[in-house]
Amino acid sequence: MGEPRGAALRAAAAALLGAGACYCLWRLTAGGRRRAGASRGPRADSSPPVSTHGMDADALQKLIHLLQATDDPLIQEQALITLSNSAAFSVNQDIIRSLDGLSVIGGMLSDCVPKVKEKALNALNNLSMNIRNQEKIQVYITQVCRIVESAPLNSDVQLAGLRLLTNMSVTNDYHQKMINSIPCFLHLLSEGTERTQIQVLKVLVNLSANPAITRHLLRAQVPSLLLLFDNCINRDILLRALAFAANLKKNVNNEAGTITEDQYSEDSIFFTLCRDSAPFAQKLAFLLHHSDPEVKEQVVRILTQ
Repeated sequence: MGEPRGAALRAAAAALLGAGACYCLWRLTAGGRRRAGASRGPRADSSPPVSTHGMDADALQKLIHLLQATDDPLIQEQALITLSNSAAFSVNQDIIRSLDGLSVIGGMLSDCVPKVKEKALNALNNLSMNIRNQEKIQVYITQVCRIVESAPLNSDVQLAGLRLLTNMSVTNDYHQKMINSIPCFLHLLSEGTERTQIQVLKVLVNLSANPAITRHLLRAQVPSLLLLFDNCINRDILLRALAFAANLKKNVNNEAGTITEDQYSEDSIFFTLCRDSAPFAQKLAFLLHHSDPEVKEQVVRILTQ
């Protein structure tokens, strides 16, 4: 980026992103670099927040144009943070869509800088609270699934992708686009931290509520799945694991006669959760004595289906 154009973009960023954030931008450009050993300024994420509720269409359009015009990762990151914050208000969700902001933000998913990719995912996540926006964002689902699969385990990028997939899987409309990533989701369930497990379970619970996805989930293999059904497991994980099992068992019962054992391997989820599995039944018997009433309610739901 040439210095005159770079100066113009920094000036635009200063007006749109706020003085605190742009001090960081200035620090990292040629005019603001400090010698080694000098005191460090505030980080970009800790700068004073910009008021985004009152942003009008003109300000949002300038932010979107700024994203298109710059290849400076720090400016991109701050612009995406501001757009993400503005998307917390439904009126801004519609404005950003009408300005073709969804495709501009979606283009940032291909950025090689993890922080930029993460902030783009966060912005799309906030924008996906709007049904009409989901119709536009759904074209990125396959790409988001690839990002989740390739991102470092438990990374912020991976979690941001899972949050977006959670919103996009609330309805059945786009579940088919996520089928190929079911093995990845189940791997994260086995290998991820508690934070990752909770987030991926949100996606899996949404998918398991769809009868059309049941067979794809039942064929999968998760040797460690039963470990989630234990009294000592994090409550948020346990509740979602029980909801996942309950949804699958309900769908299997509703399709009685069309689902047969010979369709599944012995180490599949079908044999682990839905066939008369003694280890799973024993787990459920212990959980009936759990201190949390919601846990007991989910267990009863499974046992009475």
